[in-house]
Amino acid sequence: MDANNNLTVALVRGGRSVERAVSLKTSEQCAAALNLSGYKVIEIDADTKLLSNLSHLKPDIIFNALHGRWGEDGIVQGCFEWLEIPYTHSGVLASALAMNKQKAREVFQRNGLPVARGSLVNSSIISKGHPMSVPYVIKPNNEGSSVGVTIILNESDSLPVVEQLPETILIEEFIPGRELTVTILDEKPLALTEIISPVWYDYRAKYESGGSQHVLPALVPDQIKDACYSYALAAHKALGCRGVTRVDLRWNDDMDVEGLVVLELNTQPGMTTTSLVPEQAKFCGISFQNLCKWLVEDASCLR
Repeated sequence: MDANNNLTVALVRGGRSVERAVSLKTSEQCAAALNLSGYKVIEIDADTKLLSNLSHLKPDIIFNALHGRWGEDGIVQGCFEWLEIPYTHSGVLASALAMNKQKAREVFQRNGLPVARGSLVNSSIISKGHPMSVPYVIKPNNEGSSVGVTIILNESDSLPVVEQLPETILIEEFIPGRELTVTILDEKPLALTEIISPVWYDYRAKYESGGSQHVLPALVPDQIKDACYSYALAAHKALGCRGVTRVDLRWNDDMDVEGLVVLELNTQPGMTTTSLVPEQAKFCGISFQNLCKWLVEDASCLR
């Protein structure tokens, strides 16, 4: 065990999003790592009593282990700011922008980053047939972990039931090729991983053991690797992120760098046994314990 830091860390977990189970897995491992570093860790479920519990506890640091809506969309970050307690990961605006896929796409484009063609539409348009030429992707505009995503590859593919969709959805061209991801830590790219999954990198592929294969480092030309690093760091900075983020990209390997696009940025990447960020950190010589410790030391507020 490291020397005790005499700091109390409130590890905020769970919540009410559809990614609650992932958050609980993340918090379990982060709590163990922080305890090893000598912090006094108190786990708090993000329910309706969260603010009163934090006010009563008065922790030195909040470790945000939430995923999905309410946890990584700026809402809970605003609560932490109100309490003036330093917290991990990105702040209010960066979190809100990253979670809103269309807003993030607009920021990326304004900063010269390539994105797939797409737009926000009312989901009722699905009842009239294909909203754009195949292949394309239907996404909720504000969910993470690939929740609610449908890929339409052929004209004959079944469309989702309109009543089961949110009122507004993002329709985006499907980029064939390879799924790539970069972790940004301390304003620097760590590594490039290629994700190989049976169909695509959905919720199961992300969080179930054996759901996907991670090729680390990704076997791509140096030009593509360098572009991925450059795009990922630029996306991180464009949204005003801090701490750790993960940037997902897609590369059509029938093309050179012009076939590379930024898909999205994750301000609260998973920290489970199958997660990409801890894997890339380990590849770079950073233990999971030291990764969690770094996040606590990087915590801040009023930003």
